[in-house]
Amino acid sequence: MIYEFEGIKPVIDKTSFVHPQANVTGNVIIGKHVYVGPGAVIRGDWGKVEIEDGCNIQENCVIHMFPGTTTILKAGAHLGHGCIIHGGIIGENSLIGMNAVIMDDCIIGKECIIGALSFVAAKTVVKDRKLMAGNPAKEIKDVSDKMIKWKTEGTKLYQELPKKCIETLKECEPLNEIEKDRPKQKKIFKTWEK
Repeated sequence: MIYEFEGIKPVIDKTSFVHPQANVTGNVIIGKHVYVGPGAVIRGDWGKVEIEDGCNIQENCVIHMFPGTTTILKAGAHLGHGCIIHGGIIGENSLIGMNAVIMDDCIIGKECIIGALSFVAAKTVVKDRKLMAGNPAKEIKDVSDKMIKWKTEGTKLYQELPKKCIETLKECEPLNEIEKDRPKQKKIFKTWEK
């Protein structure tokens, strides 16, 4: 659902897809080829949310902010299922892992990876290409070229997903049994390589 708040309507590029079960409210700007999954909540009521081109916000993510501030997701930022972004800046082509929490005024650098279930305390500044994990999150190591290549390939799938959703996603009644000519799904991504 898309909601106006205090006279301000969200702006969503026509190439982006916001699932009907997501909630986008108020002062939110969504760029091109952005995917917003079901259950995601993006609240631009107390401040502003800017989501640049090619980002993805997966199921049950929450994006909000401290009053009077702006939350920014730079181009290609990738938010894993269930993460919370409560202010700050997520750097270009960075990955925030599933159920991670990013608190107010954080600056996550370019091409960073924040591990699943991590808690990044308010006002934390993470330099470019760092891997952070834990509660509280601590720097573990540099992000390798191989790791960022893997992340970028995964995000590319989400950058292609809005077009597919716009063209083919529709509500339906379930079948009672599997059809004999059921289409096969293609293998689209290889697993993590160490």
